[in-house]
Amino acid sequence: MPKAIVAHETGGPDVLRWKEVQVDAPGPGEARLRHTAIGLNYVDVYFRTGLYPMPHMPVVLGMEAAGVVEAVGPEVGELKPGDRVAYAATPAGAYAEERVMPADRLVTLPEDIDDRTAAAAMLKGMTAEDLLHRTHHVRAGEIVLVHAAAGGVGLLLDAWARHLGATVIGTVGSDDKAALAKAHGCHHTIVYSRENFVDRVKEITEGRGVDVAYDSVGKDTFAGSLECLALRGHLISFGQSSGAVEPLQMGALGAKSATVSRPSLFHYTLGRAELLAMANNLFDAVRRGIIRIEVNQSYPLHETATAHRDLEARRTSGSTVLIP
Repeated sequence: MPKAIVAHETGGPDVLRWKEVQVDAPGPGEARLRHTAIGLNYVDVYFRTGLYPMPHMPVVLGMEAAGVVEAVGPEVGELKPGDRVAYAATPAGAYAEERVMPADRLVTLPEDIDDRTAAAAMLKGMTAEDLLHRTHHVRAGEIVLVHAAAGGVGLLLDAWARHLGATVIGTVGSDDKAALAKAHGCHHTIVYSRENFVDRVKEITEGRGVDVAYDSVGKDTFAGSLECLALRGHLISFGQSSGAVEPLQMGALGAKSATVSRPSLFHYTLGRAELLAMANNLFDAVRRGIIRIEVNQSYPLHETATAHRDLEARRTSGSTVLIP
């Protein structure tokens, strides 16, 4: 029988167990996959800890992977056994050697996109595509603030925003990560362990502030991100690695006529046409060298708990994949 990482309860990384699982034949509109590479994302930590509730337990976590179609069920017209595919989609279940997925959530991989790149790119890459082209359409001349600028999504935002003509300011936790963020497009980096990022943003922008702040950190940075905005600026909160954001007083937005968004990628990919458009835009950006997908860490799938510990301890940079 195939194996998977199964959690029977919420908690720390130790709740993740390597177990045999039953994988059924695909039903109508479904495909059975054999995974070749699996993406690790901070949202998986949110589900593991219970910050984001799961509909049932036990559960196999994971929202992103690449693999090969093993079988298709009735009413599946676009896919066939042997096709290379990838996804970033619900339902959870990617931390597995094999699984069954809704076929309309799967994207056929171009020949020039390898499996590890796809597994590292789909969720983070389409998140970046959404943040830069849909939630906020970044224009040339804008100033952008990216928190966790050396993380998986952060590096993509750095490079893609610069390509679009924005000035990119990134916050990072160390000098090594500052160098990495600069190599991917940051014009200015702020090492938050020794610099006040609000003061530095005001200094860099000569008091103007930023047009858009991309904040995946949450509790520790949200208020400061709001303070960094220019008039009519846009704060996009898309994660909370430091904890949940405190309740927002709407009056705080009025001083700058600011806008706050809390997008979910999965609400932008509900329709298949938009899913394919976003994926194709991502693949094109990779192909043209606009963004580089750097898989800086890989772990055997059965060592997923170790991968989670390293991710939470900020010992990772770029993207991480799990290999079945």
